[in-house]
Amino acid sequence: MSNSWPERATFWHDKRVIVTGGSGFLGSFVVDKLRTCGAAEVIVPRSADYDLRNIEAIRQLFADAHQSQAVGYKSPVYVIHLAAHVGGIGANRAKPAEFFYDNLMMSVPLMHEAWRTGVAKFVAIGTVCAYPKFTPTPFHEDDLWNGYPEETNAPYGLAKKMMLVQSQTYREQYGWNSIFLLPVNLYGPRDNFDLETSHVIPALIRKCLEAKARGDAEIVAWGDGSPTREFLYVEDAAEGIILASERYNASDPVNIGSSFEVSIRELLETIARLTGFEGRIVWDTSKPNGQPRRKLDVSRAKERFGFVSRTPFKDGLQRTIDWYSTNGMARGEPPIGR
Repeated sequence: MSNSWPERATFWHDKRVIVTGGSGFLGSFVVDKLRTCGAAEVIVPRSADYDLRNIEAIRQLFADAHQSQAVGYKSPVYVIHLAAHVGGIGANRAKPAEFFYDNLMMSVPLMHEAWRTGVAKFVAIGTVCAYPKFTPTPFHEDDLWNGYPEETNAPYGLAKKMMLVQSQTYREQYGWNSIFLLPVNLYGPRDNFDLETSHVIPALIRKCLEAKARGDAEIVAWGDGSPTREFLYVEDAAEGIILASERYNASDPVNIGSSFEVSIRELLETIARLTGFEGRIVWDTSKPNGQPRRKLDVSRAKERFGFVSRTPFKDGLQRTIDWYSTNGMARGEPPIGR
């Protein structure tokens, strides 16, 4: 680990940080960490106040942030851009145009206005969906442009990948400090458990818990269970973003992952076991599998800013199940099929 890296104890004390999407799943953990680190101010713009698809709302956000700085004290402004229109395979298939437009328009103008108004550093959060469908595993950052993304996720993935192009060109032309991170699929407490828009882990946890509560004999899962995925616990992802914000100052893309690969079949069997669901698992092969494999090469993150994931997969799953059992089902969310 490089001795030239800044000390966290003092790094954030003069920084004011805008965290778009800061009230969301990953964003809430990033905000918690920033406050624990002693950031001078953490600004979480609400979509009701600043619709980031609207250029005037973006300009107002930066005007408000810089005005606040001028009134109080001079300090660097950072942006950690987490806001996104996200969802699982079903949502991406149903609304590909919305996923493309919303993610492009809340990212590219935001980065441009950040540069124009003198933001000190922009941390762009991309997506593993930006990788080509048949990327050699483990996915290495140099393979990002070697093919078209998996079809169901392509509009979303390509919209987010434009921030990489923007980051590199703005550094080249303007010498501006922006970075681009590629988190793998995330999971953990506070995730979205709405079956219409959720990703695979929260969807399967909810299915298993509610099937167990109803005494169902079986549950139905999409595809054939053969695709593999890598998952990263959300608190580890937040730590990776904070480390990169502190230590990394280049526009080469960087994967953020756990390097742990598991098949969807094994994932569901593990979740069923941890939730206590003992019924049959039926695979609906009329539904898409999605990308065949996802596993990242995470060596660049370790080399460039010292990030290594810490949470064992089964421990993270258990914490996620426990959280939903307490905070989701206990709130009386409508059970599936009722």
